[in-house]
Amino acid sequence: MADQRIENEIEHGKFLALNNAGEIWNWETPAGKIRWKRRVEMLTSSLKSGMIALEIGCGTGFFTREIAKKPVQVTAIDISPDMIDLARKNLLNEFSNVEFIVENAYQTSFADQTFHAVIGSSVLHHLDVDLALEEIYRVLKPGGYIAFTEPNMMNPQIALQKNIPALKKALGDSPDETAFFTWSIRKKLRKSGFTEIEITPFDFLHPRIPEALIKTLLPITDLAEKIPLLRQIAGSIYIKAKKQG
Repeated sequence: MADQRIENEIEHGKFLALNNAGEIWNWETPAGKIRWKRRVEMLTSSLKSGMIALEIGCGTGFFTREIAKKPVQVTAIDISPDMIDLARKNLLNEFSNVEFIVENAYQTSFADQTFHAVIGSSVLHHLDVDLALEEIYRVLKPGGYIAFTEPNMMNPQIALQKNIPALKKALGDSPDETAFFTWSIRKKLRKSGFTEIEITPFDFLHPRIPEALIKTLLPITDLAEKIPLLRQIAGSIYIKAKKQG
Protein backbone atom coordinates (compact mmCIF):
# COMPACT_ATOMS: atom_id res chain seq x y z
CA MET A 1 0.00 0.00 0.00
CA ALA A 2 2.77 2.45 0.95
CA ASP A 3 4.70 1.62 -2.24
CA GLN A 4 1.65 2.29 -4.41
CA ARG A 5 1.02 5.54 -2.59
CA ILE A 6 4.60 6.61 -3.29
CA GLU A 7 4.21 5.79 -6.99
CA ASN A 8 0.98 7.78 -7.11
CA GLU A 9 2.69 10.80 -5.56
CA ILE A 10 5.59 10.59 -8.02
CA GLU A 11 3.07 10.58 -10.87
CA HIS A 12 1.24 13.48 -9.25
CA GLY A 13 4.54 15.38 -9.15
CA LYS A 14 4.88 14.91 -12.90
CA PHE A 15 1.36 16.28 -13.36
CA LEU A 16 2.12 19.34 -11.23
CA ALA A 17 5.40 19.96 -13.04
CA LEU A 18 3.54 20.15 -16.37
CA ASN A 19 0.86 22.48 -15.02
CA ASN A 20 0.76 25.55 -12.82
CA ALA A 21 1.27 24.03 -9.38
CA GLY A 22 0.70 27.34 -7.60
CA GLU A 23 -2.68 27.70 -9.27
CA ILE A 24 -3.68 24.13 -8.44
CA TRP A 25 -2.63 24.70 -4.82
CA ASN A 26 -4.63 27.97 -4.76
CA TRP A 27 -1.65 30.14 -3.76
CA GLU A 28 -1.83 32.61 -6.65
CA THR A 29 -5.24 34.26 -6.26
CA PRO A 30 -5.42 37.46 -4.16
CA ALA A 31 -7.05 35.54 -1.29
CA GLY A 32 -4.69 32.62 -1.85
CA LYS A 33 -1.67 34.88 -1.35
CA ILE A 34 -3.07 36.03 2.01
CA ARG A 35 -3.62 32.43 3.06
CA TRP A 36 -0.11 31.53 1.93
CA LYS A 37 1.52 34.36 3.90
CA ARG A 38 -0.33 33.29 7.02
CA ARG A 39 0.98 29.76 6.67
CA VAL A 40 4.51 31.06 6.21
CA GLU A 41 4.25 32.83 9.57
CA MET A 42 2.86 29.72 11.26
CA LEU A 43 5.58 27.46 9.91
CA THR A 44 8.55 29.76 10.46
CA SER A 45 7.76 31.78 13.59
CA SER A 46 9.50 29.33 15.97
CA LEU A 47 12.67 28.94 13.91
CA LYS A 48 15.69 30.29 15.76
CA SER A 49 19.17 31.17 14.58
CA GLY A 50 21.41 28.16 14.06
CA MET A 51 18.62 25.61 13.80
CA ILE A 52 18.68 22.76 11.29
CA ALA A 53 15.24 22.42 9.71
CA LEU A 54 13.72 19.72 7.54
CA GLU A 55 10.93 20.66 5.15
CA ILE A 56 8.90 17.67 4.01
CA GLY A 57 7.09 17.86 0.69
CA CYS A 58 8.81 21.02 -0.52
CA GLY A 59 7.13 20.88 -3.94
CA THR A 60 8.29 23.73 -6.15
CA GLY A 61 9.91 25.62 -3.27
CA PHE A 62 7.04 28.02 -2.47
CA PHE A 63 7.63 27.74 1.27
CA THR A 64 11.30 26.78 1.09
CA ARG A 65 12.19 30.29 -0.04
CA GLU A 66 10.54 31.80 3.05
CA ILE A 67 12.08 29.26 5.43
CA ALA A 68 15.52 29.95 3.94
CA LYS A 69 15.17 33.65 4.77
CA LYS A 70 15.57 32.66 8.42
CA PRO A 71 19.09 32.19 9.83
CA VAL A 72 18.77 28.40 9.70
CA GLN A 73 20.06 25.50 7.63
CA VAL A 74 17.28 23.98 5.52
CA THR A 75 17.03 20.52 4.02
CA ALA A 76 14.02 20.37 1.70
CA ILE A 77 12.78 16.99 0.51
CA ASP A 78 10.13 15.65 -1.83
CA ILE A 79 9.40 12.20 -3.26
CA SER A 80 9.00 13.72 -6.73
CA PRO A 81 12.19 14.27 -8.77
CA ASP A 82 10.19 16.66 -10.97
CA MET A 83 9.25 18.83 -7.99
CA ILE A 84 12.82 18.86 -6.68
CA ASP A 85 14.11 19.91 -10.11
CA LEU A 86 11.63 22.79 -10.21
CA ALA A 87 12.46 23.86 -6.67
CA ARG A 88 16.18 23.94 -7.48
CA LYS A 89 15.50 26.05 -10.58
CA ASN A 90 13.16 28.40 -8.72
CA LEU A 91 15.72 29.07 -5.99
CA LEU A 92 18.83 28.79 -8.16
CA ASN A 93 21.75 30.69 -6.60
CA GLU A 94 19.33 32.52 -4.30
CA PHE A 95 20.35 30.88 -1.01
CA SER A 96 23.40 29.06 0.31
CA ASN A 97 21.60 27.54 3.30
CA VAL A 98 19.25 25.22 1.37
CA GLU A 99 19.74 21.67 0.14
CA PHE A 100 17.14 19.90 -2.02
CA ILE A 101 17.01 16.09 -1.93
CA VAL A 102 14.68 13.46 -3.35
CA GLU A 103 13.67 11.46 -0.29
CA ASN A 104 11.00 9.02 0.83
CA ALA A 105 9.41 10.55 3.94
CA TYR A 106 8.88 7.06 5.39
CA GLN A 107 12.55 6.05 5.11
CA THR A 108 14.89 9.01 4.85
CA SER A 109 18.66 8.78 4.65
CA PHE A 110 19.16 11.08 7.67
CA ALA A 111 20.73 10.00 10.95
CA ASP A 112 18.75 9.83 14.16
CA GLN A 113 18.18 13.17 15.90
CA THR A 114 19.40 15.35 13.01
CA PHE A 115 16.86 18.21 12.97
CA HIS A 116 15.67 20.86 15.40
CA ALA A 117 12.43 21.31 13.46
CA VAL A 118 10.42 19.39 10.87
CA ILE A 119 7.84 21.45 9.00
CA GLY A 120 5.59 21.32 5.97
CA SER A 121 2.55 22.78 4.29
CA SER A 122 -0.23 20.45 3.12
CA VAL A 123 1.99 17.39 3.01
CA LEU A 124 1.05 14.94 5.77
CA HIS A 125 -2.35 14.34 4.21
CA HIS A 126 -0.59 12.93 1.15
CA LEU A 127 1.23 10.32 3.26
CA ASP A 128 0.62 7.23 5.33
CA VAL A 129 0.71 9.47 8.38
CA ASP A 130 1.64 6.73 10.86
CA LEU A 131 4.76 5.82 8.90
CA ALA A 132 5.62 9.47 8.33
CA LEU A 133 5.29 10.44 12.00
CA GLU A 134 7.45 7.51 13.05
CA GLU A 135 10.24 8.66 10.73
CA ILE A 136 9.82 12.32 11.67
CA TYR A 137 10.14 11.43 15.33
CA ARG A 138 13.32 9.45 14.61
CA VAL A 139 15.14 12.28 12.83
CA LEU A 140 13.99 15.00 15.26
CA LYS A 141 16.30 16.06 18.06
CA PRO A 142 15.04 15.76 21.65
CA GLY A 143 13.25 19.01 22.41
CA GLY A 144 12.72 19.61 18.70
CA TYR A 145 9.33 20.44 17.26
CA ILE A 146 7.10 19.85 14.26
CA ALA A 147 4.80 22.36 12.57
CA PHE A 148 2.37 21.54 9.76
CA THR A 149 -0.67 23.11 8.15
CA GLU A 150 -3.13 20.57 6.77
CA PRO A 151 -6.71 20.37 5.42
CA ASN A 152 -9.51 19.90 7.96
CA MET A 153 -11.90 17.00 7.28
CA MET A 154 -14.60 18.78 9.30
CA ASN A 155 -14.86 21.44 6.60
CA PRO A 156 -17.76 20.56 4.24
CA GLN A 157 -15.92 21.40 1.03
CA ILE A 158 -12.78 19.55 2.12
CA ALA A 159 -14.84 16.51 3.11
CA LEU A 160 -16.45 16.38 -0.33
CA GLN A 161 -13.20 17.03 -2.19
CA LYS A 162 -11.20 14.37 -0.37
CA ASN A 163 -13.88 11.65 -0.48
CA ILE A 164 -15.37 11.89 -3.98
CA PRO A 165 -12.80 10.54 -6.49
CA ALA A 166 -14.18 12.44 -9.49
CA LEU A 167 -14.16 15.74 -7.60
CA LYS A 168 -10.71 15.02 -6.23
CA LYS A 169 -9.36 14.47 -9.74
CA ALA A 170 -11.13 17.54 -11.16
CA LEU A 171 -9.55 19.77 -8.50
CA GLY A 172 -6.04 18.45 -9.11
CA ASP A 173 -5.64 16.25 -6.03
CA SER A 174 -3.55 13.09 -5.98
CA PRO A 175 -5.49 9.79 -5.67
CA ASP A 176 -4.54 9.04 -2.06
CA GLU A 177 -4.55 12.42 -0.38
CA THR A 178 -7.05 12.93 2.40
CA ALA A 179 -7.62 15.35 5.31
CA PHE A 180 -7.54 15.11 9.10
CA PHE A 181 -9.99 15.25 11.95
CA THR A 182 -8.40 17.12 14.86
CA TRP A 183 -8.99 14.27 17.30
CA SER A 184 -7.63 11.54 15.00
CA ILE A 185 -4.36 13.33 14.22
CA ARG A 186 -3.93 14.17 17.91
CA LYS A 187 -4.25 10.47 18.74
CA LYS A 188 -1.67 9.56 16.10
CA LEU A 189 0.77 12.18 17.40
CA ARG A 190 0.47 10.85 20.94
CA LYS A 191 0.95 7.30 19.72
CA SER A 192 4.15 8.38 17.94
CA GLY A 193 5.53 9.88 21.16
CA PHE A 194 4.95 13.59 20.62
CA THR A 195 4.07 15.89 23.51
CA GLU A 196 2.82 19.48 23.94
CA ILE A 197 0.44 18.88 21.05
CA GLU A 198 -1.43 21.89 19.68
CA ILE A 199 -4.02 21.43 16.95
CA THR A 200 -5.84 24.58 15.92
CA PRO A 201 -8.53 24.85 13.21
CA PHE A 202 -8.15 28.04 11.15
CA ASP A 203 -8.89 29.68 7.81
CA PHE A 204 -12.34 30.65 6.56
CA LEU A 205 -10.92 32.78 3.77
CA HIS A 206 -11.71 30.84 0.60
CA PRO A 207 -9.03 31.21 -2.11
CA ARG A 208 -11.63 32.03 -4.75
CA ILE A 209 -13.07 35.04 -2.93
CA PRO A 210 -12.90 38.05 -5.32
CA GLU A 211 -10.26 40.59 -4.43
CA ALA A 212 -12.88 43.36 -4.07
CA LEU A 213 -14.56 41.45 -1.23
CA ILE A 214 -11.48 40.45 0.76
CA LYS A 215 -11.22 43.59 2.87
CA THR A 216 -14.89 43.32 3.83
CA LEU A 217 -14.80 39.60 4.58
CA LEU A 218 -11.53 39.39 6.54
CA PRO A 219 -13.04 40.69 9.83
CA ILE A 220 -15.85 38.14 9.44
CA THR A 221 -13.49 35.23 8.79
CA ASP A 222 -11.33 36.32 11.73
CA LEU A 223 -14.40 36.40 13.98
CA ALA A 224 -15.48 32.93 12.81
CA GLU A 225 -12.15 31.52 14.02
CA LYS A 226 -12.84 32.89 17.50
CA ILE A 227 -16.18 31.09 17.88
CA PRO A 228 -15.34 27.67 19.42
CA LEU A 229 -17.93 25.51 17.68
CA LEU A 230 -17.81 27.32 14.36
CA ARG A 231 -14.03 27.21 14.05
CA GLN A 232 -14.15 23.40 14.06
CA ILE A 233 -15.29 23.53 10.43
CA ALA A 234 -12.52 25.90 9.27
CA GLY A 235 -10.71 24.87 6.12
CA SER A 236 -7.36 24.01 7.68
CA ILE A 237 -5.67 22.89 10.88
CA TYR A 238 -2.36 24.01 12.34
CA ILE A 239 -0.42 21.20 13.97
CA LYS A 240 2.45 21.78 16.38
CA ALA A 241 4.08 19.31 18.77
CA LYS A 242 7.40 18.53 20.42
CA LYS A 243 9.67 15.57 20.93
CA GLN A 244 10.34 15.32 24.63
CA GLY A 245 13.80 16.56 25.53
